[in-house]
Amino acid sequence: MKKEVKTSIDGLEPGMFVSRLDRPWVKTPFPLQGVLIKSEEDIDRLRKYCSYVYVDVEQGSSPAARYWILSDSPVRTTLFGEEPDPAFEEARRRAREEYSSLRKTTYRTVETLSIETETARKVSGTVTRGYKELVHDLERGRKINLGVVKAGIADMVESINRNPAAMMWIVQMKKLDEYTYSRALGTSVWCATFGRHLGLEVASINQLALGGLLLDLGKSRLPEELLNKIGDLTPEELLKVHQHVDQSVRILASDNEQSSGKKFDLDVLQMVATHHERFDGSGYPQGMTNDDIPIFGRIAGIVDSYDAMTSERPYRQTRPLSPHEAIAELYELRDSKFQAELVEQFIQTVGLYPTGSLVELNSGQVGTVVEINGLRRLQPIVMLLLDENKEPYPEFKKLDLSSRDSLRVERGLEPGAYGINMQELFL
Repeated sequence: MKKEVKTSIDGLEPGMFVSRLDRPWVKTPFPLQGVLIKSEEDIDRLRKYCSYVYVDVEQGSSPAARYWILSDSPVRTTLFGEEPDPAFEEARRRAREEYSSLRKTTYRTVETLSIETETARKVSGTVTRGYKELVHDLERGRKINLGVVKAGIADMVESINRNPAAMMWIVQMKKLDEYTYSRALGTSVWCATFGRHLGLEVASINQLALGGLLLDLGKSRLPEELLNKIGDLTPEELLKVHQHVDQSVRILASDNEQSSGKKFDLDVLQMVATHHERFDGSGYPQGMTNDDIPIFGRIAGIVDSYDAMTSERPYRQTRPLSPHEAIAELYELRDSKFQAELVEQFIQTVGLYPTGSLVELNSGQVGTVVEINGLRRLQPIVMLLLDENKEPYPEFKKLDLSSRDSLRVERGLEPGAYGINMQELFL
């Protein structure tokens, strides 16, 4: 178990490793994996944001005892207090080991955003049309043909591997299109992009993308008035909605059995079956925990939650979260609803200000993020839309914040801020 000491900032010295802060990492400019203190400047930066921190004494030196804050045990506690359940800790250890074994390769961006966006636009249309055909066939009681979408998925994954920003941009622009289909496409794209970031082999990324597209296929078997009901669902209605997981699995398993050859790996079935399970056992339908949830199911749970948080729903009475707000929410749920390592890697995948986010700069200018800088994720490439007086630019300007030290993102904005309609501007 990690050995941590809670200390005041005055107790920090070069050579110490800060493993936790007194606030979420996503609300600071520090890397999620922790801070190795190399200089007094590092300590001064921490002092600007934190009153106290936690130092991992196994990865660096320990603060002097006079600086310790003893309101907490120096040993990190868990959901079960200071005496964690051995079986639970062992399951988490296995989950971490499985996560560590995922990386098989490293992908590099090999195409410009402007060129790849045109391909991404065409591919997204193909995948969406294929998914619509599946849903329409189910609604009419016909046998589905997964071959319609598999070719489109393969093309989509190739586009994402060349430059993931293009497909991420297209998905963000389609957020207000037909909810069912844009959600399916969005989840599929995020699953594939996440798989690319994790370094999975192309075949596995294809499986993730296919599973992401098909997660909610079973909702086509539920009454439309139930799915679009405004307001809280009754316990009976909620139970019926939860049954969409079983319906999805039945549809796909039946199609697999009826085909002459297996159409997709069982990883896809498991992914669909477990994407609403949660790391702490609070999910459904089985209440699975930790590494009992297949790794693709854990990935899908994070992606599906993020896309749901940021999507406009026909029945939702509140606005969707901005991408930055959704990222902060996911970070708060790490190590409870979702595996911490996967949450932190997903945040690195999308950036603190994901592609398509509206942001306001410290200059007062407003723009949308068009691309994440791989090594400088707090300094994305932004398309400027409004000047410092909130007046529209006659021509949009692209600005790389990593090359402008005086400019930074001041805050993320909610969709539609300052009357900006992204679809009218870019679609």
